[in-house]
This record gives sequence, structure tokens and C-alpha cells, in this order.
Amino acid sequence: MSTGLEPLQLAFKQLRLAEVSLELPTLMREAEQQSWTYHEFLDHLLTFELTKREEKNKVKRLKWAKFPYHKTLEAYELSEQTSLTERQMKQLKEMNWLEQQYNLILLGPPGVGKTHLAIGMGLEAIEKGYQVMFLPMGELMTILKTSEYTRKSQLALGRIKKADLIIIDDLMYMAMDQREANQFFHLINHLYERSSIILTSNKSPDQWGELLGDEGIATAILDRLLHRVEVVQMNDESYRMKNRQSMFT
Repeated sequence: MSTGLEPLQLAFKQLRLAEVSLELPTLMREAEQQSWTYHEFLDHLLTFELTKREEKNKVKRLKWAKFPYHKTLEAYELSEQTSLTERQMKQLKEMNWLEQQYNLILLGPPGVGKTHLAIGMGLEAIEKGYQVMFLPMGELMTILKTSEYTRKSQLALGRIKKADLIIIDDLMYMAMDQREANQFFHLINHLYERSSIILTSNKSPDQWGELLGDEGIATAILDRLLHRVEVVQMNDESYRMKNRQSMFT
């Protein structure tokens, strides 16, 4: 019987413990140097495998989310806003609302930090193991309109429906026709009480009806979105304007 590590490494690979298989020589040396007990050795093997798997899964979740840029909640200038308190921000970071399938609507004019806040919460959710997907409203409508006949859109729609958190940026930035409104309703209806949704918009919910072109569909969408929701009204001066760089002195 071979006493080398190769048969053990092969066995770990067959058991789908690929990370441990690669690291086994190093872990064996450390076990000998530190005089680990059998229990400690097993604990180190399993902890190493689980840690590496989670690191890889997080990379996959980040790629899957399709964020346009990465801005964390720590980088969000809470002092620039009067709409959120420090305590409320901590509650959002705890993600209990996501576990309970609450929605979050961020309202306000351009430049007040709606998208940054949404992405920051998306990154926080990924850190906690949730699947997240970020979509500008225009891209979402393209996916919905073409999902019947393009494989790419079918795959994207499947990912949206599987996500724990869907971020829709710039909701209602333009009017929809009746077919688009119906497709959007069916998506919201599917996600209802299955996933949480973060919406950013510069239009308040009472304006959505005219943009959807159908009061009945607007009411049905709002009924599902507002059943469990926190609305953050961000009406402060544009953060981009306050912190812009100027060529004039």
C-alpha cells in the first residue's frame, strides 16, 4: 500500500474536496509541526475547504450580480443625507428585511445617492451569502421583451427569478406600453413573497400609474410592491453637485 499523499489527494478529489486535495501537503506538515490532535486536524481540513468554497462562491455571486461599479455602504456619506439615520443604516445592513422578503424603494432626484445605496446593500447581501442581481430598468425591459425568442434573455430572466435580491435602477424613467406593463407585472407577481426588490426612482409611486398606461396594472404592481416595503425619500441636494470638481477657481 502506498504511503504517499497522492492516493489521499485523489480520494479527496473524488469526494469533491478539491481545495483540501491541493492544500493537503501543507496541512499535513502543519499538523506535524503543531502536534494537532485528530479532531484539530479534521477541523482544519473542513474549515479550509469551506472557506475556499465560500471565497469562490462569493466571486461567482459578484459576477452574477452585474453591478455597474462597486461602492460599499461604508463608503456611503451618511452625513450628506437627512433621510437615513445611523441606526436605520445599521438595520439595513443587518439584512433582516431581506430574510423577511421586504422591499425597499429609494426615491429622489438624480445625484442623491440612490444607486450607490442600492449597490452597497447588494454588496452587503452578497457578503452574507445571498444571490443578487442588478438591472437598470431599460435592460430589464429588453430582457422581458426578448425572453420569448433569445436564449441569452431566457437565461437572464431565469437568474432574476432565482435571485434573493433584485435591484431595479431608474424605475419608471420612461413610459411603458401595455405589453411592457403586462410583462413587468408578471415578473413582479412571480417575485412577490419569493424575493426582495430594491427600486430606485425619481418618480413617486402615485405617478407610476400614468407611466404604466394602465391604472389596473399599476394598482396590481403597487399592491405587491407595497405590501412589505420601506420607502426612503431622498430629497437632499445632489451629492454629485455638492462634491463636483470644477475647472474654475
